[in-house]
Amino acid sequence: MHELLQDFSVVVPCQVDWGHMDAFQHVNNIIYFRYFENARVEYGIRIGITDDLETRGIGPILAHTECKYIKPLFFPDTALTGVRTVALQGSEMKMEYKIVSLNRHEVVAVGTSLGVFYHYREQRRLDFPRKLIDRMETLEGRSLAVV
Repeated sequence: MHELLQDFSVVVPCQVDWGHMDAFQHVNNIIYFRYFENARVEYGIRIGITDDLETRGIGPILAHTECKYIKPLFFPDTALTGVRTVALQGSEMKMEYKIVSLNRHEVVAVGTSLGVFYHYREQRRLDFPRKLIDRMETLEGRSLAVV
């Protein structure tokens, strides 16, 4: 793991493809959200967040995400994307992201997202189940503030 990402519980490498570049010769802004998504999905896999999606119709839904672009990212490179849960309250989970250029060993972007645990069939929020909170705390190696 990269030293700039040592505080992140999940780190996902993503190859920067030539097709990720835009007319300004750097990675297009939307691609950073794909890197966030790749890391968020890996985090969800590790805690089994979609275990009940097919059978019970409950699981996560993304409510908000944002990105602060710090430095441009270029092809060829590997974007290391770290993700961690920083707050958990009722049905809401706030996550933080950091993207590091492996070639340049520097942070190129940071971001946040707000995920909501959701009952898709009934179209309403649900509090995070205790089993998921326990899995998140195990993955994070610390207690999460649950209100």
